[in-house]
Amino acid sequence: MTAKIVIVGSFNTDLTSYLDRMPRPGETVGGDKFVTGPGGKGSNQAVAAARLGADVTFIGRVGQDVFAKLAYDIWEAEGVNTDYVIQDPDHATGVAPIFVDSSGENMIVVVLGANLNIQQSDIDSAKDIIADADVLMVQLEINHDMVGYALQVAKDMGVTTILNPAPAAELPEDYVKLADYITPNETELETLSRSDSDDVIANAKSLLTTDSQTVVVTMGSQGAQIVTQDQEQMIGTFNVDVVDTTGAGDAFNGGLAVGLAEGKSLEEAVKFANATAALCVTKPGTAPSMPQRSDVDTLYKS
Repeated sequence: MTAKIVIVGSFNTDLTSYLDRMPRPGETVGGDKFVTGPGGKGSNQAVAAARLGADVTFIGRVGQDVFAKLAYDIWEAEGVNTDYVIQDPDHATGVAPIFVDSSGENMIVVVLGANLNIQQSDIDSAKDIIADADVLMVQLEINHDMVGYALQVAKDMGVTTILNPAPAAELPEDYVKLADYITPNETELETLSRSDSDDVIANAKSLLTTDSQTVVVTMGSQGAQIVTQDQEQMIGTFNVDVVDTTGAGDAFNGGLAVGLAEGKSLEEAVKFANATAALCVTKPGTAPSMPQRSDVDTLYKS
């Protein structure tokens, strides 16, 4: 059975400059290398799920500019359905200028542009394909009202929902209640739970409003912590040579969505997601580093 995944989310063009040191205010410095590439949490997750063999539909907005072509190019290459992507006439494609110095430190400016102009009508137009999906997934690089609306539409249709609360932000409790699975990292968990504590279990349990909800906290090299009303289980990750951790969270979420959609148990779906993320960090970049299904299956079975 082919997993059917709908992602309501963001596309950003990553504009990465590599330089010896960061400029001081008012200073111009020369750079060593410049790289342009596709990014955005929603798009990265769509690419991850598509490479894992899922039938993926992306709902979102880009501008009517040169950066939009990067989005369509990677979606076409990966077989992502773009029937519900709008080219916004009034807002630019999201961009993320990134500066990386010789020590590996980085500075990032995210200008979300068209991502913040997603409308209810964009989601409504895709109701039929949402109703037919196994999983709908959202993140927080779009208008937060549309995060809640997309979750509500899917919930009303009995579709499994995943909320990846990234980047870290507070959300209305009513939105969080609509998610069957909530997938923060530790920082995002503290923000979402409005907690000053570093107690992962307690913070995760504070998000649970029903017996059917699950929080899966991604914890880097430790793996992922499953928390439900009556279960606490750490699923360890895989030992790999780490090159670049950028995009690991998106890879994990793409893997989790596919694993759940294919009917894997929660523990096996998280293990599958861990394998996807582990392979992602062995290559540089975000979308380009998302692994192929055959490689994930090999690691997963190991």
